[in-house]
Amino acid sequence: MAQHEGHVRREGATCLRRLPTTLAVITSTFPEEERGRAIGVWTGVAGGGGILGMFLSALLVGTADWRRLFVLPVVLVAVALAMTLKSVPNSRERSTRSFDTIGALVSTVAVIGLIFALQEGPERGWTAPVTLISLAVGVAAAITFVAWELHRRDALLLDVRLFRERGLASGSITLLVVFGVQAGIAVVLFPFFQAVLGWPGLLSTAAMMPMAVVMMTASGLAPKMAAGIGARSTMTVGVALAALGLVLMALFVSVDGGYPSILAGMLAMGIGMGLSMTPSTQAITSSLPRAKQGVASALNDVTREFGTALGVAVLGAILANGYRSAIDGKLEGVPDGAADTAREGIANAIEVAPTTGSHSRDLVRAAQQSFVDGWQQAMWIGAAVMAALLLYVVLRGPKNTAPLQPEAEAAPEAGVAESVAAR
Repeated sequence: MAQHEGHVRREGATCLRRLPTTLAVITSTFPEEERGRAIGVWTGVAGGGGILGMFLSALLVGTADWRRLFVLPVVLVAVALAMTLKSVPNSRERSTRSFDTIGALVSTVAVIGLIFALQEGPERGWTAPVTLISLAVGVAAAITFVAWELHRRDALLLDVRLFRERGLASGSITLLVVFGVQAGIAVVLFPFFQAVLGWPGLLSTAAMMPMAVVMMTASGLAPKMAAGIGARSTMTVGVALAALGLVLMALFVSVDGGYPSILAGMLAMGIGMGLSMTPSTQAITSSLPRAKQGVASALNDVTREFGTALGVAVLGAILANGYRSAIDGKLEGVPDGAADTAREGIANAIEVAPTTGSHSRDLVRAAQQSFVDGWQQAMWIGAAVMAALLLYVVLRGPKNTAPLQPEAEAAPEAGVAESVAAR
């Protein structure tokens, strides 16, 4: 039940997610001297807004009828529509190029295949036919997509040649990893709050707010920091702090330590993500001329969403696998049916514990400790990934936060679904 409630809140939070055109509007309308600060605000809202959405959704569910949850998006849309009509300038990009239907279909197959393999591998087994077939299809489709985009000269969905640009490549990779780890952390935190600490949904989401607050604050400060020490140095500090946060949570998390055992790690993660996301986003937008800001915005958004899907799949699978491995040796004396249920997850273990008689308390404790063991494995893997990203940023990060290129300058053609970006 706890895991189900967390899933519902994450789904409800999608009402606060941004569209690709929002960043394009910011980069195209704000003057150059204010653009960095505007991108910082946008990044902070994009990163912390998801957590805020979870809190608002849990607040509605906890204090009113659950049907009110569906009223919130309607209200937000109405407010956003009014603000858009008042503040956003009208513009349209006319293009004679047709939409890259084949590229869109092949890329969709690639993403679905890879995500399915990562998500189901730990459940079904990495050598299971369905896992291997899904992985093979995903890899083959990804290679086909790259070959197709390199072959075509017009109507491109994504010109992969753009990634030769240092700023665009490093910014995209940083956002992919950072948002992946952030999403994976959310998957880990909610079961910890609800199943291990026994907190209700509203309190669990409130416990995430300190990380959201420091993330949004750091995002706003990142442009000034980048102007002073450079984009690459700012990204380096941010990624290093995020990695430190994962290490702190891996080292100190415990069943008895409760919330204080992870708070320092959460705060370090939030500050690190805020400092790394803003210069990464600006590195992407600065790599393309003003006429291609829709392309930059769409690429930025696709990178974030794909990273989120990967993070949930990978870190969630590591946690689940670590939990099962840990609890297998702690089920001695527990009836077979209850033991099988307990292996499915901590929420299942807590739910079935009352049916095991004298083993009830021991089963709950074993499930909680096994979850913490799986948590530590996920955190260490996340820290290793962030360490690899840190090395990449140090070696290949953007050199500076150069302003957008003038429209007259040459720039790589095409981008991420120009028909989407022109909306």
